[in-house]
Amino acid sequence: MSIIYDTFIDKSACCRANIARLSIVVAMIWGAVFNASAQSEMMLTQSWEVPTYYNPAATGTTDYIRIRAGAKLQWLGITNAPKSFFGVADAPFKIGSKRIGVGVNISQESLGLFSNLLANVQASYKFKLLKGVFSVGVQGGYYNSRFRATDIYIPDEDDYHESTDTSLPTQDLSGNAFDFSAGIHYQHRYFSVGIAGLHLLNPVVKMNVQGSEASDYHEYETELTRSLYLTADGNIPVKNTLFSLQPSILASTNFERFTAQATMRATYNKFITFGAGYRWQEAVYATIGAEFKNFYIGYAYDYPLSAIGKASSGSHELILGYQLKLDFSGKNRNKHRSIRIM
Repeated sequence: MSIIYDTFIDKSACCRANIARLSIVVAMIWGAVFNASAQSEMMLTQSWEVPTYYNPAATGTTDYIRIRAGAKLQWLGITNAPKSFFGVADAPFKIGSKRIGVGVNISQESLGLFSNLLANVQASYKFKLLKGVFSVGVQGGYYNSRFRATDIYIPDEDDYHESTDTSLPTQDLSGNAFDFSAGIHYQHRYFSVGIAGLHLLNPVVKMNVQGSEASDYHEYETELTRSLYLTADGNIPVKNTLFSLQPSILASTNFERFTAQATMRATYNKFITFGAGYRWQEAVYATIGAEFKNFYIGYAYDYPLSAIGKASSGSHELILGYQLKLDFSGKNRNKHRSIRIM
C-alpha cells in the first residue's frame, strides 16, 4: 500500500466527503510522480501465509514447496482505490550437508492511474543455532512503474488542482529500476522472528516523456524508499485439546512512517483457522482459513477505523495455496510425497 496514497486519503477525508471519489487520481499525480516516494509492499492482513514476501531469509524454512497467490481489494466504494495481486513460492534444497532456501515473488498494484510491478528472486543460507534454524537471505528484483497520464481527469469544481498546469504529463509514463533486499530469520519449533531491509539501494525510477513540441520536455521520477520489516509468529498448543494458538506481528517503517498490525488466531485440528487483529490507526480485521490435504484457502475482511470509513465499506483479501513435501532422507532423493501420506 502506497504511503503517498494514505497521506492523500487522510487529507481528503478532512476536506470533503466526495473529494476521494472525484480527484483521487490527481492526488496520485502530485504524490507519486513529482519527486515523491512510494512503498511497494502491501500490508497484507494474512501476512503469516506469505513470510517470504517480506523477508527473503524466510525461504526454505519448512520441508515443503510452498506456493501462495492472492488478491487484496482495498476500500471498496472508492473510485480508483488500490487493487493488488501477488504470488510467492519457495522451497528448501540441500547441497551436501548444507541447506539453502530459494524463492520467487511477484506483486502488482494499481492505485488510481498508477500501476507498479515488482518481481524478485530469492536465496537464503541456513545453519542451526540455539535449538532452531538461523537464516540469512538476499533478493534481487525488477521494479516497473507506469502512469496513465492520458486518463488524467480534473473536475471543474476541484479547488486544489488546475487542468492547465503545464507540469502535468500529457503522455503515458513508464520506467524501470533494479531492486535489492536482504534479511535474517530465526525459526524455532514454537516461534519464528525475522527482520529485513527492503529496497536497500533506494532505487529511483526515471520516466521521461516528450511533448508535442521538441522543446517541451519534462522528466518525472518516483523512488522506492528503503523500508524495514519485522515479523514474528508463534505456535502454542493448547493442552488436552485439538486447538493451537498462533499470535503474529508485522511491523514496518520507511523511517518517516510507521505501520504495525497484531493478530491472534486459533487453529482447530490442523484444519480450520480463525482469528482477529488490529492494524495501528487504520483497521480492525477478521480472518478465516482452511487447509485440506495439500491445499489452503484464506480470507480476511478489514474494517477501516480512519475517516476513510465514511466512503468505503472495507477491504477484502483472498489467498489460495498449495504445498508439497520434499523427501530429504536420501533414500528416495527424487521422489516427492504428499503431506497426508507421510
